[in-house]
Amino acid sequence: MTSKRTMLQEDTHFRVLRLLQENPEMSQRELAAAVGVSVGGIHYMLNALIEKGLVKLGNFTAAEDKRRYAYVLTPKGIKEKSLITSRFLRRKLTEYEALKAEIDALYNELGETQRLD
Repeated sequence: MTSKRTMLQEDTHFRVLRLLQENPEMSQRELAAAVGVSVGGIHYMLNALIEKGLVKLGNFTAAEDKRRYAYVLTPKGIKEKSLITSRFLRRKLTEYEALKAEIDALYNELGETQRLD
């Protein structure tokens, strides 16, 4: 069984990889805001993803500030993102089904005449 911390970490990795695949020139500050973690946390995570070979650094040539980097998914990163996406989707569907069952049970307690939808 995967720990809750591991699942949260994987969810965050999924969101970061997804954002970077769509927009590799995002700054660490923008990534942090989009994912909901600190800039320091994003910095640490990006370094870990680079170390694992999932992301590589490239210069963002269109930027006026030549110190800006683009974070590009490697082929290994694209494959890992696909695997994480599958696990993420499976986990979210399980959560959805549990939540739906709980909502249905609550509606049954209230009686069908009091449905809110």
